[in-house]
Amino acid sequence: MLRTLDMTRSEALSHVSRHFESGAFHTALSRRVGLRTESQNPQAKAALSRYLSGEIAPALHALGFTTDLVDNPVADGPPMLLGERIEAAGLPTALIYGHGDVVNGDERNWTDGRSPWELRVEGDRWYGRGTADNKGQHSINLAALASVLATRGALGFNAKVIVEMGEEVGSPGLDAVCARYAERLRADLLIASDGPRQRAAAPTMFLGSRGALHFRLRVENAFGARHSGNWGGVLANPATVLANALASLVDGHGRIRINGLLPPPIPPRVRELVAKLEVGADEGDPPLSKGWGEPGLSDAERVFAWNTLEVLAMQAGNVERPMSAIPGSAEAVCQLRFVVGTDWLNARELLLAHLRREGFDNVDVTIEASGSATRLDPDHPWARWAEHSIAATTGKPVTILPNLGGTIPNECFATTLGLSTIWVPHSYPNCRQHAPDEHLLGSVAHEALRMMAGLFWDLGESGRAVHDALRTAAAR
Repeated sequence: MLRTLDMTRSEALSHVSRHFESGAFHTALSRRVGLRTESQNPQAKAALSRYLSGEIAPALHALGFTTDLVDNPVADGPPMLLGERIEAAGLPTALIYGHGDVVNGDERNWTDGRSPWELRVEGDRWYGRGTADNKGQHSINLAALASVLATRGALGFNAKVIVEMGEEVGSPGLDAVCARYAERLRADLLIASDGPRQRAAAPTMFLGSRGALHFRLRVENAFGARHSGNWGGVLANPATVLANALASLVDGHGRIRINGLLPPPIPPRVRELVAKLEVGADEGDPPLSKGWGEPGLSDAERVFAWNTLEVLAMQAGNVERPMSAIPGSAEAVCQLRFVVGTDWLNARELLLAHLRREGFDNVDVTIEASGSATRLDPDHPWARWAEHSIAATTGKPVTILPNLGGTIPNECFATTLGLSTIWVPHSYPNCRQHAPDEHLLGSVAHEALRMMAGLFWDLGESGRAVHDALRTAAAR
């Protein structure tokens, strides 16, 4: 019996390989890349809706899903697609997430005649906006589902889908939609793909993400700009005040100086998981800055297990056409990336108290955006199940990240819906995500197709035992 099941699983992997090798995957991705779904562009609203209704919905209907477009509860927010294929009560249920929007194409800065709206293959690199983030990734998962269905005739589990079109502008309305349709989206686990692998050749899964807090610091003179010769030395310069205020928050070596915004000690299991990870080891990665970041930590611990405070932008006066004047104001936008256990909800109070202690009473702090940190227990049964499945398909050890170094909209799934969250990324660190010449690696895409076909196959087989064991334990 086991030998028969192994052969059938192998058939599903062979089926999805043929899908890639025949050019069918390239054709589908090319069509999707060609749709200009820039969520940052107000003129793209119709394109956002068409991607769902004309591209994703038909693909899901072909797999036996029913779908609905639902309105976004946020004013002017793009619609979302909900889909489901319910095979039987008592089966495990997976919620599958993706986003079809992309950042601005930035056509003028793509090199060598490439276009963000044309899938162009050069060796192992497949160029085009959305290839890495996120059209290529959810296209892989849809194709993997199709191969399981084609081989088995059924998934063997219940599948639900949510696709949004606003992730690149902060996922407006996603949490509200999850709350509104919580019963309809009820599932046992989330299986989703976004972000990069830890390294191109390393199958990776991550179990949550660091949170992100954006805040603005502003210093302003009530009397405006003044001549620097007549008033320099007797009037406080907002730019100088702001520069020193920033230096009091994060020093010249990237170390956070606000104790209240540091994380708790790194848990032993998290430290164990990231102990051997290399950061910046792939070809094309930038060289790491020596002596930068929290002392006493490895590079991987700094990215995946600690907090970082970055100055994203700052402004005072006119740099292109400076005048001999003390500027009337200065401001900076900062970002705190943080792990689970950080007191981020009190960030404004902590920042203001710190600035007052440092003598910067006139620096105003405004919180502009935030998202919580999440992390599934690496030893959770669903995490162990997914690791074993991926290893069985690839024959490689699986890199398990307790959380992504970046931030994804996982809070709505982990907290609002209460799901175990498994993210299996199909991109790699040097994919140029959000930049000109964004690309997907064909070799990674092929491996990912097989990996996800194996994962979905196993959910219909061994996933039932995990599902039943967790239900039994919860009932005790």
